[in-house]
Amino acid sequence: MSQGLHLLGIEKTYANGYRALRGVHLRVPERRLTTLLGPSGCGKSTLLRLIAGLERPDAGQIVFRGEDLTHCPADQRDMSLVFQSYALFPYLSVQDNVRYGLKAQGLSAAAQAERAAQALALVGLGGFEDRMPHELSGGQQQRTALARALALQPALVLLDEPLSNLDANLRRHIREDIRQLQQRLGLTVLYVTHDHAEAMSVSDQVVVMQEGRVVQIGSPREIYEQPQTEFVAGFMGDSAVFEAHCDGAGQIRLGPLTLDLGVPLRQGAVRLIVRPQAWCMAPAGAQGLAGKVERSAYLGRSTETWVLTALGSLLVISDQQAACHAVGAPVSLFLSRKGVSVLLPQTLSTPQTIPVFQSRRHP
Repeated sequence: MSQGLHLLGIEKTYANGYRALRGVHLRVPERRLTTLLGPSGCGKSTLLRLIAGLERPDAGQIVFRGEDLTHCPADQRDMSLVFQSYALFPYLSVQDNVRYGLKAQGLSAAAQAERAAQALALVGLGGFEDRMPHELSGGQQQRTALARALALQPALVLLDEPLSNLDANLRRHIREDIRQLQQRLGLTVLYVTHDHAEAMSVSDQVVVMQEGRVVQIGSPREIYEQPQTEFVAGFMGDSAVFEAHCDGAGQIRLGPLTLDLGVPLRQGAVRLIVRPQAWCMAPAGAQGLAGKVERSAYLGRSTETWVLTALGSLLVISDQQAACHAVGAPVSLFLSRKGVSVLLPQTLSTPQTIPVFQSRRHP
């Protein structure tokens, strides 16, 4: 078995009968950042706690670097967990919070001080050693919790929704810091979040979970551009799913639009997954999908427009100022080269999506 973390058939059911995990198989490669992504209740935090040794699985194995840790006590696993609440000791200073685990390991006072200073410098908190937790901002508390984890120099860092208590701007800065630290130090990180944008920005590998199962694994680009289920497509951002028909030669009809895949597919019904950025608007009367603007919002970097069509009310996102149309204005919609994928029928043994790179009709 290769190096890294391997989860083999992990099962977990709680005393109330809730089945949190259902046969999870997963490999977390070393020196990479892997994200567990999914909605609340999908089992991602439960899986993290099992890996950390805070709970025990009902079945399956947890193997790290070739060693079976399934029944190993938490304090004997070479891992550090950063909790969602940060779990700082309110009566200890920043330095003493960071030194807490080092003291438990039996390091000398000098070694504790040196390791704590190094960890605090890594997260940009040099000079904050004597502050108390209540004297820190939310971002500084999060950095302190991260420094405490890094000071232990673990083989695996576990992060459970580390940014959920921060505002949007601070989340962006902290996630960039985490990514830079992971890459600079070559850390192996398992990161839990329910925010797809957060997962996309920090991950080498994204693991999407649904109802206790792993439903797709891949790079951020693969997960976004080639979702294997409608759930994954919807969870990775706004998208519309349409029933369409393939003629067997790689051409798919969606209303008045014809999409040319360039690869042959079995004739019959397929589903098209269309991102809002895939739609382009043109003046009414042009060849395309006729529609009428319901509402529009200018968001600075982009414009969101809802267009009522024969296919329903469609969200169109454009970064062009010219895309801002008056409410009630008639328009025509076309599909651009990117943002469309085809979900093959579920009767296939292996779910698969094919990205669409060209549209036969385009203004």
